[in-house]
Amino acid sequence: MLLNLTVPRINDYMTTAIVDTIYSSEGEALPVGTKLFDLTIDLSRAVAHDCPPISYFRVVLRERAWLRRLSIAEGDEPATGEPLALFSTEPDESLDAPAARPVRVAIAAILHQPSRDPS
Repeated sequence: MLLNLTVPRINDYMTTAIVDTIYSSEGEALPVGTKLFDLTIDLSRAVAHDCPPISYFRVVLRERAWLRRLSIAEGDEPATGEPLALFSTEPDESLDAPAARPVRVAIAAILHQPSRDPS
């Protein structure tokens, strides 16, 4: 069975999410609990804030699946509802059929940890 993942609406005011990190590669078998993506949500253009309007989230897989196709790359800023990835329940399923349902994921707010340049 094919499973899809689109940009989730994490906040009522968000329109896009920046893909900071992709943790898996196409073709990988992924167990429950696998980190999929880190996303940044910037609400500075949507609504006035008295605190920093940028939040960070991690998307984690809640079911076993194979990552078959990534629709984005790190640094992309897809809109809410746009495809992120396609998964399957078997490693060799044809990708020609439509997805049967969304893949099960959990989304958690995280603290931003900028990567350090070793130089």
